[in-house]
Amino acid sequence: MTRNDLAPPTEDTLILRLAELTAAVERLAAAPSAAELELKLFTPEEAAPLIGKSPNWIVEACQDSRIPHTRVGKSPRLTAAHIRWIQQQGEVLPHKYARPIAA
Repeated sequence: MTRNDLAPPTEDTLILRLAELTAAVERLAAAPSAAELELKLFTPEEAAPLIGKSPNWIVEACQDSRIPHTRVGKSPRLTAAHIRWIQQQGEVLPHKYARPIAA
């Protein structure tokens, strides 16, 4: 910390900080709620970054019935529960007789 850090902020600095704070509050207000996300149907393009796969992988997995999905017309869609199921299938638990981690 320098002496300059202890000086009172200028009016320009306060205005800039207020603008940043206002933008952050607006982003939070615009964010969807948990209830809205539970009801949302994700397209393969929207679900791909959440799962860590490509949209093409998701479409092919839906066509082969390897992952849970729903259809709107002919288009595959995933719910939040479907995405959680896919993520849980990749979970690897430690083996019962695994060597303990050194503390």
